[in-house]
Amino acid sequence: MKYIVTGGAGLIGGAVVAALNEAGEDDILVVDHLGTSEKWKNLRGLQFTDYLEKDIFRRLLHEGKFNDAGIKAVFHLGACSSTTERDASYLADNNFNVTKELAAFSVSSQAHFLYASSAATYGAGEHGYVDDEEKMHELRPLNMYGYSKLMFDLWAKRTGILRSITGMKFTNVFGPNEKHKGPMRSMVLRSFEQITSRGYVELFRSDRPEYADGEQKRDFIYVKDVAQMILALMEHNAKGIYNIGSGRAESWNALATAVFNALGKTPDIRYIDMPDTLKGKYQYFTKADMTKFNALNTGRGAHPLEKTVADYVRNHLLPESREA
Repeated sequence: MKYIVTGGAGLIGGAVVAALNEAGEDDILVVDHLGTSEKWKNLRGLQFTDYLEKDIFRRLLHEGKFNDAGIKAVFHLGACSSTTERDASYLADNNFNVTKELAAFSVSSQAHFLYASSAATYGAGEHGYVDDEEKMHELRPLNMYGYSKLMFDLWAKRTGILRSITGMKFTNVFGPNEKHKGPMRSMVLRSFEQITSRGYVELFRSDRPEYADGEQKRDFIYVKDVAQMILALMEHNAKGIYNIGSGRAESWNALATAVFNALGKTPDIRYIDMPDTLKGKYQYFTKADMTKFNALNTGRGAHPLEKTVADYVRNHLLPESREA
């Protein structure tokens, strides 16, 4: 087995498997939890050697079944990514303990370990969005999901293992194979659904005077660009924590407008109140500092938002809606 991809049926994991396939690699173990959802459909068209459910994989990992498998890299992209998950014990085990176990295995096996951290670790951005490992202890995530990711980042730095592995702080990722994410699916997909079903898009009103309605800004990045950037980190043997984003802060209004444009429709954006459950936990601005990644000179990065939204809508969402 050459590669292990956890979360391999998910949004980012599936894109990494596809990118490996494009590079001529198919000796891949995909790990995920399919359950009763439609996530299994995301595996269609991907080439891989084997599939394991995550609980079986974890047990076999503890039993040492992969110790002599000759694995080159482990892409740990499987986690609970819900920013509204309230079971902190579950998040601590799933996002922190499992990552520790996989990191220890990878280092002992001399496999490159690349894992998903998150831009949610930056909280409200009061300390900026710079992937500075020396200042991670200053970060204050706004939800338990973000904190569960920061827990591992801090543990890896404290133990010194961070010098041998690669952490990736993803910003707002969108793209094919995200429908299974339910309420956590991207606003590109939700905008497409709203436009095709009722003709308009709803965005949250702002409750901060410095931001007009819909002008809250995020760093949006296409999953196809993300996958290429992840492979670039492996190819360049990069170690430490890296932001994976576009390096641009663009508004929700701009994102929704890009979806309307991709569909050839006039924008119709309406604003609704933010639910109480999100107040005080909502990021009004994110913009990844990409200096560290760009210094690797990989030649890979994020394409313009308008172009990537158009690719997603026209080459994936529209064809899928016609097949439904």
